[in-house]
Amino acid sequence: MNDSDLFFQRLDQLLTRIGDMLPIRPQHADPATHMALRWRKHGDTGFLQAIGHPHTITLDELLNIEEQKLALDRNTLQFVSGFPANNVLLTGARGTGKSSLIKALLNRYADRGLRMIEVDKLGLTDLPDIVEFVGQRPERFILYCDDLSFEADEPGYKALKVALDGSISTASDNVLIYATSNRRHLIPEFMHENLATRHEDGEIHPGEATEEKISLSERFGLWLSFYPFDQEQYLEIVQHWLSQQGISRLSGPARQEALRWALARGSRNGRVARQFARDWVGQQKLVRTEPARSGKE
Repeated sequence: MNDSDLFFQRLDQLLTRIGDMLPIRPQHADPATHMALRWRKHGDTGFLQAIGHPHTITLDELLNIEEQKLALDRNTLQFVSGFPANNVLLTGARGTGKSSLIKALLNRYADRGLRMIEVDKLGLTDLPDIVEFVGQRPERFILYCDDLSFEADEPGYKALKVALDGSISTASDNVLIYATSNRRHLIPEFMHENLATRHEDGEIHPGEATEEKISLSERFGLWLSFYPFDQEQYLEIVQHWLSQQGISRLSGPARQEALRWALARGSRNGRVARQFARDWVGQQKLVRTEPARSGKE
């Protein structure tokens, strides 16, 4: 073996060792076999990770948001049917079912080819890559962005604006964006910005800063607002979740404890109702099993 052959042999061995040391790039999960996926960052790129145990909530389990359910169900049905549909922004009171409603619709339409990709705020800059990857697939994809809020100079804010309505390329017709937020315009609004608002001939003309903030939310074709529940609506949801655990009636003690629970949390909403139901049912089961356990000791 001459010197040249020896050099290339050793170079090949070195490259093999370097390759073994490099991290393996994760492969995309197959949307054909997974209805729920998550976009995960890996260095400068990203990949689709399958969600092993998707949320199993159904539309029937979501109470006191009938108008919102009808509107989002109709939009989603249009989408999976191949008809025109809108990107959707769900805003309003926390714990009132915004995220659960989106998940429930995935469960309803997964067998018709609907898939969901959860994208967090840091992953929004990869939206062009995600759309390019899924754009030619036969499934219909909802890019799900939960609890969004931005500062105006964040890169994800600009990336979302472009993805919604601003790119030179045409958006794929098998991709929609469903986003939830506690802020109607997704970014903070300050009092001093309203001072730039002008009144001309009875018309209101917002200042430039306000216009810029509104421009993002306006790119969503459908807005759905969610409002705090009153006491009776809250108790109705408590009763529903108790019934899921085999307690058919909201007793007096349970009702009083449910109200105290909401008062301590400072909110009456579906999330608080479900958390109370879990605590109450757990307490009742513990009371029934404790004597038996004590007798064995």
